Amino acid sequence: MSEDSAIQVNFGKAVPLFPLDTPVLLPQQVIPLRVFEPRYKQMVQDVLDGTGQFAIAVFAGGRWKQEYHGKPPLRPAVCIGQIVQHEREENGNYVLLMQGVCRARIADELKASEGQLYRRAMLEPVGIDMAEETKLYGVRERLSELLEETPLSELQLADRVCELIHKEQIPTAVLLELVSFALPTRAETRYRLLEEGDAAERADLIEHELLGLKNLMRVAKGQHPEIWPKGVSWN
Repeated sequence: MSEDSAIQVNFGKAVPLFPLDTPVLLPQQVIPLRVFEPRYKQMVQDVLDGTGQFAIAVFAGGRWKQEYHGKPPLRPAVCIGQIVQHEREENGNYVLLMQGVCRARIADELKASEGQLYRRAMLEPVGIDMAEETKLYGVRERLSELLEETPLSELQLADRVCELIHKEQIPTAVLLELVSFALPTRAETRYRLLEEGDAAERADLIEHELLGLKNLMRVAKGQHPEIWPKGVSWN
């Protein structure tokens, strides 16, 4: 069973890999994805005939820039995604709507079968813990305070995230996923959130990121950007 979702994942079967240079999908997140390369069009066609699932992986280092059409190394953490909507264009490209299902780790990448253009791997589940809610006591209150009583309240999505925080029917672990992709985070932080299986550790990462952003915003406001000459910015 997948994490925080009723969608099932069979970890006994190989899962196709869709590598990108930065993490773009976390559990609970829904993103659009356009697929136009022949190998990934083949992948989508194959998964649509089955579970509709593939894993979005992340390239390790910069070798992918020279070896993109080969098999550049991958970081171990992935997010398994479910195709919830798809459209095939006249040229054969796909427009997908992907929902993040759960975290996983690449255990063993498999040799491609004859005619297979894309990569596949056996995956291991990460962070499936039915008792994790008890580890997150106080997290909602701290997030609410940060987003309502500090400069972070000026963030574009702060009000919407606070609305979700106050909806007690949303499990705290699910709320953390929503915060992870709704509020600004660095690419490396997003990967750390993807690879971390412990919800309490993810909560600490998110709070640390928000505290750093809060301090940065306070410094920026102290520079009084409202009185700067037009065209001058603080960065």
